Amino acid sequence: MKLLYFAWVRSKIGTAAETVSPPETVRDVAGLLDWLRARGAGYAEALANPAVVRVAVNQRFAKPGDPVTPGDEIGIFPPVTGG
Repeated sequence: MKLLYFAWVRSKIGTAAETVSPPETVRDVAGLLDWLRARGAGYAEALANPAVVRVAVNQRFAKPGDPVTPGDEIGIFPPVTGG
């Protein structure tokens, strides 16, 4: 699973991208975010408030219950505003 981090999420986590292998118990977006928060202080800080984090699975906006699989590309970023 490839994870891409953007904007202040990237800054707090300390990397723009990484490839991970979550445990089989991680089956949806919410589970992935829970697992990531447990990986360290930067993750916990960046993902502490789910209301200010958006997730895309394979370049499509995703909800907490949407499934994730090992081959997915997951983007994690703050809400996007237009101008």
